[in-house]
Amino acid sequence: MTEKQVLVTGACGEIGQALVQELAKRGGYKIITSDLAPLPDSISHLAAEHVQGDLVYKVKIFYDYDFDVIFHLAASLSSKAEIATEEAHRINVEGTMQLLMLAAYRSEKYGKAVKFIFPSSIAAYGMPDIAMKRKAGTVREEEWDSPHTMYGCNKLYCEKLGTYYSRFHGQKHLDEHPPVMMDFRAIRFPGLVSAFTLPSGGTSDYGPEMLHAAAQGKPYACFVRPDTIISFMAMPDAIKSMLMLMDAPRENLTTSVYNVAAFAITAEDFRQRALSAFPSADITFEPNPRRQGIVDSWPEDVNDSRARADWNWKPDYDVDRFFEEYFLPEIRKRYGK
Repeated sequence: MTEKQVLVTGACGEIGQALVQELAKRGGYKIITSDLAPLPDSISHLAAEHVQGDLVYKVKIFYDYDFDVIFHLAASLSSKAEIATEEAHRINVEGTMQLLMLAAYRSEKYGKAVKFIFPSSIAAYGMPDIAMKRKAGTVREEEWDSPHTMYGCNKLYCEKLGTYYSRFHGQKHLDEHPPVMMDFRAIRFPGLVSAFTLPSGGTSDYGPEMLHAAAQGKPYACFVRPDTIISFMAMPDAIKSMLMLMDAPRENLTTSVYNVAAFAITAEDFRQRALSAFPSADITFEPNPRRQGIVDSWPEDVNDSRARADWNWKPDYDVDRFFEEYFLPEIRKRYGK
Protein backbone atom coordinates (compact mmCIF):
# COMPACT_ATOMS: atom_id res chain seq x y z
CA MET A 1 0.00 0.00 0.00
CA THR A 2 1.32 3.43 -0.95
CA GLU A 3 1.84 5.66 2.05
CA LYS A 4 0.01 8.97 2.13
CA GLN A 5 2.33 11.89 2.76
CA VAL A 6 1.08 14.08 5.60
CA LEU A 7 2.39 17.40 6.92
CA VAL A 8 1.74 18.31 10.56
CA THR A 9 2.72 21.88 11.46
CA GLY A 10 2.95 22.86 15.12
CA ALA A 11 3.80 19.23 15.84
CA CYS A 12 5.34 19.98 19.25
CA GLY A 13 2.10 21.36 20.67
CA GLU A 14 -0.52 19.44 22.64
CA ILE A 15 -2.67 18.68 19.60
CA GLY A 16 0.34 18.05 17.37
CA GLN A 17 1.93 15.44 19.59
CA ALA A 18 -1.34 13.56 20.02
CA LEU A 19 -2.10 13.72 16.29
CA VAL A 20 1.32 12.41 15.24
CA GLN A 21 0.95 9.50 17.67
CA GLU A 22 -2.50 8.62 16.31
CA LEU A 23 -1.44 8.87 12.66
CA ALA A 24 1.51 6.58 13.38
CA LYS A 25 -0.78 4.13 15.17
CA ARG A 26 -3.11 4.06 12.17
CA GLY A 27 -0.29 3.34 9.78
CA GLY A 28 -0.11 4.09 6.07
CA TYR A 29 1.24 7.62 6.50
CA LYS A 30 4.63 9.19 5.89
CA ILE A 31 4.58 11.93 8.51
CA ILE A 32 6.51 15.17 7.94
CA THR A 33 6.49 17.51 10.93
CA SER A 34 7.25 21.20 11.34
CA ASP A 35 7.72 23.38 14.42
CA LEU A 36 9.90 26.12 15.86
CA ALA A 37 11.24 23.59 18.36
CA PRO A 38 12.84 20.17 17.93
CA LEU A 39 10.46 17.23 18.24
CA PRO A 40 10.01 15.79 21.74
CA ASP A 41 11.55 12.35 22.27
CA SER A 42 8.04 10.89 22.63
CA ILE A 43 7.29 11.43 18.92
CA SER A 44 10.67 12.02 17.25
CA HIS A 45 10.87 8.40 16.07
CA LEU A 46 7.41 8.62 14.45
CA ALA A 47 8.24 11.35 11.94
CA ALA A 48 9.99 10.61 8.67
CA GLU A 49 11.37 14.14 8.70
CA HIS A 50 11.19 17.22 10.91
CA VAL A 51 11.58 20.75 9.53
CA GLN A 52 12.53 23.09 12.35
CA GLY A 53 12.13 26.84 12.10
CA ASP A 54 9.69 29.66 11.42
CA LEU A 55 6.96 28.29 9.16
CA VAL A 56 6.47 31.57 7.29
CA TYR A 57 10.05 31.30 6.00
CA LYS A 58 10.10 27.50 5.61
CA VAL A 59 7.01 26.98 3.43
CA LYS A 60 8.98 27.27 0.19
CA ILE A 61 10.78 24.06 1.16
CA PHE A 62 7.50 22.16 1.05
CA TYR A 63 6.80 22.88 -2.63
CA ASP A 64 8.96 19.86 -3.44
CA TYR A 65 6.81 17.54 -1.28
CA ASP A 66 3.81 15.58 -2.52
CA PHE A 67 1.43 16.08 0.40
CA ASP A 68 -1.92 14.31 0.40
CA VAL A 69 -3.01 15.99 3.65
CA ILE A 70 -1.87 19.07 5.55
CA PHE A 71 -2.79 19.49 9.22
CA HIS A 72 -2.00 23.13 9.97
CA LEU A 73 -1.80 23.34 13.76
CA ALA A 74 0.91 25.99 14.20
CA ALA A 75 -0.51 29.12 15.83
CA SER A 76 0.04 31.88 18.35
CA LEU A 77 -2.69 31.23 20.94
CA SER A 78 -5.20 33.66 22.37
CA SER A 79 -3.51 35.05 25.48
CA LYS A 80 -0.11 35.47 23.83
CA ALA A 81 -1.70 36.92 20.70
CA GLU A 82 -3.31 39.72 22.72
CA ILE A 83 0.12 40.83 23.91
CA ALA A 84 1.96 40.50 20.61
CA THR A 85 -0.76 41.24 18.06
CA GLU A 86 1.46 41.92 15.04
CA GLU A 87 3.49 38.77 15.60
CA ALA A 88 0.28 36.78 16.08
CA HIS A 89 -1.05 38.05 12.76
CA ARG A 90 2.21 37.09 11.04
CA ILE A 91 2.17 33.56 12.45
CA ASN A 92 -1.56 32.88 12.30
CA VAL A 93 -2.47 34.56 9.02
CA GLU A 94 0.68 34.77 6.92
CA GLY A 95 1.72 31.22 7.83
CA THR A 96 -1.73 29.90 6.94
CA MET A 97 -1.84 31.93 3.72
CA GLN A 98 1.50 30.52 2.59
CA LEU A 99 0.34 26.95 3.17
CA LEU A 100 -3.02 27.54 1.48
CA MET A 101 -1.23 28.88 -1.59
CA LEU A 102 1.00 25.79 -1.58
CA ALA A 103 -2.00 23.45 -1.34
CA ALA A 104 -3.88 25.34 -4.06
CA TYR A 105 -0.87 25.33 -6.38
CA ARG A 106 -0.20 21.62 -5.99
CA SER A 107 -3.88 20.70 -6.29
CA GLU A 108 -4.28 22.51 -9.60
CA LYS A 109 -0.87 21.69 -11.09
CA TYR A 110 -1.01 17.96 -10.38
CA GLY A 111 -4.77 17.44 -10.63
CA LYS A 112 -5.05 16.02 -7.12
CA ALA A 113 -6.90 17.85 -4.34
CA VAL A 114 -4.73 18.34 -1.28
CA LYS A 115 -6.79 18.05 1.91
CA PHE A 116 -6.14 20.96 4.26
CA ILE A 117 -7.35 20.32 7.82
CA PHE A 118 -7.47 23.53 9.85
CA PRO A 119 -8.17 23.50 13.60
CA SER A 120 -10.12 26.64 14.34
CA SER A 121 -11.59 27.69 17.66
CA ILE A 122 -14.54 28.97 19.65
CA ALA A 123 -12.47 32.17 19.73
CA ALA A 124 -13.97 32.83 16.27
CA TYR A 125 -17.17 33.78 18.13
CA GLY A 126 -17.76 37.04 19.96
CA MET A 127 -20.63 37.45 22.41
CA PRO A 128 -21.40 41.12 23.14
CA ASP A 129 -22.03 40.65 26.87
CA ILE A 130 -22.74 38.05 29.57
CA ALA A 131 -26.51 38.46 29.31
CA MET A 132 -26.47 37.63 25.59
CA LYS A 133 -24.03 34.79 26.16
CA ARG A 134 -26.44 33.20 28.63
CA LYS A 135 -29.45 33.86 26.43
CA ALA A 136 -27.79 32.44 23.29
CA GLY A 137 -26.92 29.07 24.84
CA THR A 138 -25.53 26.84 22.09
CA VAL A 139 -24.53 28.68 18.91
CA ARG A 140 -24.25 27.57 15.29
CA GLU A 141 -21.30 28.13 12.98
CA GLU A 142 -22.70 31.26 11.30
CA GLU A 143 -23.91 32.97 14.50
CA TRP A 144 -22.03 35.60 16.53
CA ASP A 145 -18.96 35.51 14.29
CA SER A 146 -17.60 38.80 15.71
CA PRO A 147 -14.44 37.81 17.60
CA HIS A 148 -13.06 40.05 20.34
CA THR A 149 -9.44 38.86 20.11
CA MET A 150 -6.60 38.94 17.61
CA TYR A 151 -6.46 35.14 17.73
CA GLY A 152 -10.20 34.87 17.04
CA CYS A 153 -9.97 37.39 14.17
CA ASN A 154 -7.05 35.43 12.71
CA LYS A 155 -8.91 32.11 12.92
CA LEU A 156 -12.11 33.48 11.39
CA TYR A 157 -10.23 35.17 8.56
CA CYS A 158 -8.24 32.01 7.83
CA GLU A 159 -11.50 30.04 7.66
CA LYS A 160 -12.62 32.51 4.98
CA LEU A 161 -9.29 32.26 3.16
CA GLY A 162 -9.50 28.47 3.18
CA THR A 163 -13.02 28.54 1.81
CA TYR A 164 -11.89 30.93 -0.93
CA TYR A 165 -8.99 28.73 -2.04
CA SER A 166 -11.14 25.62 -1.80
CA ARG A 167 -14.13 26.97 -3.78
CA PHE A 168 -13.42 30.17 -5.67
CA HIS A 169 -9.70 30.54 -6.46
CA GLY A 170 -9.23 30.55 -10.23
CA GLN A 171 -12.97 30.92 -10.79
CA LYS A 172 -12.47 33.05 -13.90
CA HIS A 173 -11.42 29.82 -15.65
CA LEU A 174 -14.36 27.72 -14.48
CA ASP A 175 -16.28 27.79 -17.77
CA GLU A 176 -13.48 26.45 -19.94
CA HIS A 177 -10.94 24.69 -17.74
CA PRO A 178 -12.28 23.92 -14.26
CA PRO A 179 -9.23 23.73 -11.97
CA VAL A 180 -8.81 21.02 -9.35
CA MET A 181 -9.36 22.84 -6.06
CA MET A 182 -7.68 22.12 -2.76
CA ASP A 183 -10.00 20.59 -0.14
CA PHE A 184 -10.20 22.89 2.89
CA ARG A 185 -11.91 21.60 6.06
CA ALA A 186 -11.97 23.57 9.32
CA ILE A 187 -13.06 22.39 12.73
CA ARG A 188 -13.89 24.79 15.57
CA PHE A 189 -12.64 23.31 18.81
CA PRO A 190 -13.76 24.15 22.34
CA GLY A 191 -11.20 24.23 25.16
CA LEU A 192 -9.03 21.13 24.69
CA VAL A 193 -7.59 19.18 27.61
CA SER A 194 -4.78 16.65 27.36
CA ALA A 195 -3.95 14.24 30.17
CA PHE A 196 -0.47 13.62 28.80
CA THR A 197 0.98 17.09 28.14
CA LEU A 198 1.11 20.10 30.44
CA PRO A 199 -1.20 23.07 29.85
CA SER A 200 0.58 25.63 27.69
CA GLY A 201 -0.96 28.82 29.04
CA GLY A 202 -4.02 28.96 26.81
CA THR A 203 -7.01 31.01 27.88
CA SER A 204 -9.11 27.88 28.44
CA ASP A 205 -6.36 26.15 30.47
CA TYR A 206 -7.68 27.24 33.87
CA GLY A 207 -9.52 23.92 34.25
CA PRO A 208 -6.59 21.54 33.74
CA GLU A 209 -4.25 23.94 35.55
CA MET A 210 -6.44 23.53 38.67
CA LEU A 211 -6.11 19.76 38.57
CA HIS A 212 -2.36 19.79 37.97
CA ALA A 213 -1.85 22.18 40.88
CA ALA A 214 -4.16 20.18 43.16
CA ALA A 215 -2.37 16.92 42.40
CA GLN A 216 0.95 18.53 43.33
CA GLY A 217 -0.40 20.10 46.51
CA LYS A 218 0.21 23.58 45.13
CA PRO A 219 -2.20 26.50 45.61
CA TYR A 220 -3.91 27.77 42.47
CA ALA A 221 -5.58 31.12 41.83
CA CYS A 222 -8.00 30.72 38.94
CA PHE A 223 -7.95 33.67 36.52
CA VAL A 224 -11.72 33.56 35.77
CA ARG A 225 -14.88 33.78 37.89
CA PRO A 226 -16.45 30.62 39.37
CA ASP A 227 -19.54 30.96 37.14
CA THR A 228 -17.50 31.17 33.92
CA ILE A 229 -18.73 28.52 31.49
CA ILE A 230 -17.46 27.32 28.11
CA SER A 231 -17.31 24.03 26.25
CA PHE A 232 -14.42 21.59 26.77
CA MET A 233 -13.23 18.41 25.07
CA ALA A 234 -10.81 15.59 25.85
CA MET A 235 -7.80 15.51 23.54
CA PRO A 236 -8.59 12.01 22.20
CA ASP A 237 -11.96 13.33 20.99
CA ALA A 238 -10.24 16.29 19.30
CA ILE A 239 -7.91 13.94 17.41
CA LYS A 240 -10.82 11.61 16.60
CA SER A 241 -12.84 14.52 15.16
CA MET A 242 -9.99 15.74 12.94
CA LEU A 243 -9.42 12.26 11.52
CA MET A 244 -13.16 11.73 11.00
CA LEU A 245 -13.35 15.03 9.13
CA MET A 246 -10.31 14.06 7.07
CA ASP A 247 -11.90 10.72 6.16
CA ALA A 248 -15.36 12.11 5.33
CA PRO A 249 -16.27 11.95 1.62
CA ARG A 250 -16.25 15.42 0.09
CA GLU A 251 -19.80 14.97 -1.23
CA ASN A 252 -21.08 14.50 2.33
CA LEU A 253 -19.87 17.88 3.52
CA THR A 254 -22.36 20.75 3.53
CA THR A 255 -19.94 23.40 4.85
CA SER A 256 -16.23 24.13 5.13
CA VAL A 257 -16.36 24.89 8.86
CA TYR A 258 -17.72 22.59 11.56
CA ASN A 259 -18.36 22.97 15.27
CA VAL A 260 -17.60 20.02 17.53
CA ALA A 261 -18.67 19.80 21.16
CA ALA A 262 -18.39 17.46 24.13
CA PHE A 263 -19.38 19.05 27.48
CA ALA A 264 -19.80 22.53 28.94
CA ILE A 265 -18.94 23.13 32.60
CA THR A 266 -18.13 26.07 34.87
CA ALA A 267 -14.83 26.92 36.53
CA GLU A 268 -16.50 26.06 39.84
CA ASP A 269 -17.36 22.60 38.42
CA PHE A 270 -13.66 22.10 37.73
CA ARG A 271 -12.86 23.22 41.28
CA GLN A 272 -15.35 20.76 42.77
CA ARG A 273 -13.89 17.91 40.72
CA ALA A 274 -10.42 18.87 41.95
CA LEU A 275 -11.58 18.95 45.58
CA SER A 276 -13.31 15.61 45.19
CA ALA A 277 -10.13 14.01 43.84
CA PHE A 278 -7.68 15.94 46.06
CA PRO A 279 -9.55 17.11 49.22
CA SER A 280 -6.67 19.28 50.44
CA ALA A 281 -6.56 21.30 47.23
CA ASP A 282 -6.21 25.06 47.72
CA ILE A 283 -8.08 26.69 44.82
CA THR A 284 -9.19 30.31 44.87
CA PHE A 285 -10.55 32.72 42.27
CA GLU A 286 -8.68 35.86 41.25
CA PRO A 287 -10.18 36.91 37.91
CA ASN A 288 -7.81 38.61 35.50
CA PRO A 289 -9.84 41.30 33.70
CA ARG A 290 -8.17 40.77 30.32
CA ARG A 291 -8.41 36.97 30.31
CA GLN A 292 -11.88 37.04 31.88
CA GLY A 293 -13.04 39.32 29.08
CA ILE A 294 -11.75 36.88 26.48
CA VAL A 295 -13.56 33.89 27.97
CA ASP A 296 -16.75 35.91 28.48
CA SER A 297 -16.79 36.60 24.72
CA TRP A 298 -16.89 32.89 23.92
CA PRO A 299 -20.26 31.07 23.85
CA GLU A 300 -21.35 28.77 26.66
CA ASP A 301 -21.54 25.90 24.20
CA VAL A 302 -21.77 25.24 20.47
CA ASN A 303 -24.24 23.42 18.23
CA ASP A 304 -22.44 20.60 16.42
CA SER A 305 -25.48 19.12 14.65
CA ARG A 306 -23.88 19.59 11.21
CA ALA A 307 -20.84 17.51 12.12
CA ARG A 308 -23.13 14.84 13.57
CA ALA A 309 -25.27 14.78 10.42
CA ASP A 310 -22.54 15.07 7.77
CA TRP A 311 -19.84 12.77 9.16
CA ASN A 312 -21.43 11.03 12.16
CA TRP A 313 -19.48 12.96 14.78
CA LYS A 314 -20.03 11.96 18.40
CA PRO A 315 -17.59 12.42 21.32
CA ASP A 316 -16.44 9.43 23.34
CA TYR A 317 -15.97 11.41 26.54
CA ASP A 318 -18.81 13.13 28.37
CA VAL A 319 -17.94 15.06 31.53
CA ASP A 320 -17.91 12.03 33.86
CA ARG A 321 -15.90 9.80 31.54
CA PHE A 322 -13.51 12.68 30.91
CA PHE A 323 -12.63 13.05 34.58
CA GLU A 324 -12.91 9.48 35.84
CA GLU A 325 -11.54 7.49 32.90
CA TYR A 326 -9.23 9.90 31.11
CA PHE A 327 -7.93 12.89 33.01
CA LEU A 328 -7.73 11.97 36.70
CA PRO A 329 -6.06 8.55 36.27
CA GLU A 330 -3.22 10.11 34.27
CA ILE A 331 -2.86 13.06 36.67
CA ARG A 332 -2.56 10.65 39.60
CA LYS A 333 -0.01 8.58 37.71
CA ARG A 334 2.04 11.64 36.75
CA TYR A 335 2.30 12.94 40.30
CA GLY A 336 2.18 9.64 42.19
CA LYS A 337 -1.12 10.41 43.88
